[in-house]
Amino acid sequence: MAIETGAGALAPVMVFALVGALGVGAQWLAWRLRMPAIVLMLAAGLIVGPGLGLFDPARDIGPLMAPMVSIAVAVILFEGGLSLNFQSLRGAAEGVWRLVIIGAPLGWLGSTLALHYAAGLGWAEAAVFGGIMIVTGPTVIAPLLRQARLARRPAQLLQWEAIVNDPVGALAAVLAFEVVLVMAASETAGGAAVSMARGIAVALVLGLGAGWGLVRAFRAGHVPEFMKVPVLFAVLLGVFALSDTVLHESGLLTVTVMGLYMANTDLPSYAELRRFKEHATVLLVSGVFILLAASMNMETLALLDLRAALFVVVTALLVRPATVLVSLLGTKLPMNERLLVALTGPRGVVLVAVAGLFGERLVALGFEDAARLTPLAFALVAATVVLHGFSLAPLGRALGLAQKGPPGVILVGGSAFSTALGQALDKLEVPVLVSDPIRTRLRTAREAGLRTFFGDILSEAAEHGVEVVSFRQVVAMTDNDAYNTLVATDLAPEFGRENVFQLRRTREDGARHALPATLGGRRIGGDLDHAEIARRMAQGWGVRATRLTEDYPLEAWQADNPEAVPLAEKRPSGGLSFIARDETPKGGDEVRLIALAPPRKQT
Repeated sequence: MAIETGAGALAPVMVFALVGALGVGAQWLAWRLRMPAIVLMLAAGLIVGPGLGLFDPARDIGPLMAPMVSIAVAVILFEGGLSLNFQSLRGAAEGVWRLVIIGAPLGWLGSTLALHYAAGLGWAEAAVFGGIMIVTGPTVIAPLLRQARLARRPAQLLQWEAIVNDPVGALAAVLAFEVVLVMAASETAGGAAVSMARGIAVALVLGLGAGWGLVRAFRAGHVPEFMKVPVLFAVLLGVFALSDTVLHESGLLTVTVMGLYMANTDLPSYAELRRFKEHATVLLVSGVFILLAASMNMETLALLDLRAALFVVVTALLVRPATVLVSLLGTKLPMNERLLVALTGPRGVVLVAVAGLFGERLVALGFEDAARLTPLAFALVAATVVLHGFSLAPLGRALGLAQKGPPGVILVGGSAFSTALGQALDKLEVPVLVSDPIRTRLRTAREAGLRTFFGDILSEAAEHGVEVVSFRQVVAMTDNDAYNTLVATDLAPEFGRENVFQLRRTREDGARHALPATLGGRRIGGDLDHAEIARRMAQGWGVRATRLTEDYPLEAWQADNPEAVPLAEKRPSGGLSFIARDETPKGGDEVRLIALAPPRKQT
């Protein structure tokens, strides 16, 4: 059966292809240009939507638009809840609960006042929209944190606040709307209260019950490994839809509770599930923001005026900072962390989706100002995304809460070679962390002034105690080939396979000992394994960095050091690249070439 489309409308298949290409393409371009991905996604949606008129979700997708966005937001919130392990809170726990328990009501009040006095909305519309404005948007926070490389605690504060407050904000809007219905005499106060209580109770029971049931089924082996993700998705969509039928927008609370429960059960398949959900979230965030921007039209945007601009300024620069600073009064958080959180409040797609829903309902009840809710929501999202997209990283560095210099290197395994390599990198101002589960092996590294971590780099202690955002590359160089392979395989998805290295395994040639390409990292150190490198270090070999110039190019260095094994190159721009076994040095003017070299001959 063919699907008829209107004049100028795109076929549904073309719509999905366009949204996917624009969303993922914008994220890739942002990675290449080192720009905030959200900004480029919004720009792409505006260009193909109201700009060129090539894509109009209302025309090309029609009634599918709202459920698609709802399902995408549900999956995004579940993935966010799945990342909220209580053990990761530690020093940020007090701040998170204050931002939720104190910050949410304060933000609701401040947003309502800003909407009434700055934007000129009536009290009813302001109260409903003010409730959803307390959310800071996990769809936006996650990409910004990935790009800004913030310190652990302020990043946790922003992430937890965004994910926990998202369903809270949606329910606050529902509560305000129920009050408006009572005032409009279309519903009794008792009925509204019962409806709210029933919806929240059902959401909590469904979320906890679904999470408990899945964990039990996965642990008992009732679901085969290859079906765990499909079963998870099916249950997720089922409980979301069921909860939403009881009370609109309560499904967001359900999926968040479900993810939060599963994140804190030490599920063996947790890492695989979360990794897949992260990949799905990247695709969904891309699609949602393209749809969000493309759904705007010139008539809607024309409703924005100077009062709308005043509303955005007051919300971003007055309401948000005041809410956070008051909420965090009396905590042990240092002032620079409070200021960073206070000045960071990007809004996301949930704000626009819920604003559009309640805007239509309020207009139907006779509140004409409610027609401005959608353009105001879009203006706030666009402005805060652009503002924080470009300001978060510089603000974090200015407050001493973000990585200022080049990203560092984690050297796994304490030995004379790792200490020598760490010292060479440290002299070139590359941050280094040497890790080993045996304390005595770290002594030479500590004596050399290098940062060390005593423990397994794959442990929870390392996950919560090592500022991973400060490092970009990992080199596994212990005397245990199997452990090196495990480290490289486990950390590759987080650091990128091109940034994870290990020494050559003692036995890796031949079909009997060869491993598939999916295991391990790239080889470093040429054809030398740990034992051979240790033997050469005992003979006086060392790790040296040599500056290459026009007068002393790579060819001259190679002629002078025929036995040396190139390890890495540091570019004048500050970038560090390790040299894998199948690669050769590139050289260049002012490049520092780091190599394992024999002792210099006495002259």
